[in-house]
Formats: sequence, structure tokens, C-alpha cells
Amino acid sequence: MMDHQSALAQLRSSLATLQGKTMPVTDFCRTWRQHQDLLAALPPRYAQVQEDLLGRLEAGSLFSEESCSFSQADLLTQLGMWLDKAEQQLGNI
Repeated sequence: MMDHQSALAQLRSSLATLQGKTMPVTDFCRTWRQHQDLLAALPPRYAQVQEDLLGRLEAGSLFSEESCSFSQADLLTQLGMWLDKAEQQLGNI
């Protein structure tokens, strides 16, 4: 079992990898979804927001570059903010 700080570090690493366009979106989303222990340690809203962002990222990946509905760059920025807030939340527990 991975501790929460290691899980957050792995998610940050995968985010950087996806931003560098060296990871398929499906692999990225799978990486994020596998951290159920991390999600369990956070308030339920975190899981809802994460899944919403990942779902939009997957939908947007079906289109070339930036779709008219979802900006991948914006979604990645929001996932980075999600990580920052999750780290703060875990630090307050």
C-alpha cells in the first residue's frame, strides 16, 4: 500500500508526463483512478471532482488537440490545482 505523499508524487509525475505529451490519456486516467486509498482519505467531493475532470479529459482526447468543449491545458491546470488542494487537505488531517 502506498502512503498518501507517495501517491500524490506519482500523480504529479503523471501530470507532468501527460503535459509533455509522452503518456496516452487513457494511461494517465488509469493511473489517477487506481489511487482509491488516497481518495478514501479525502472528503467525498474530491472523488467527484477528480472523476469529472478525468471524464472530460478522456472525452476531449477523442478530438484533435483542443476540442470545442474541453481545453486539455485547462483540465490539466485544474488537476494540478486538485493536487494542491488534496495535499493541503491531507496536511490538515
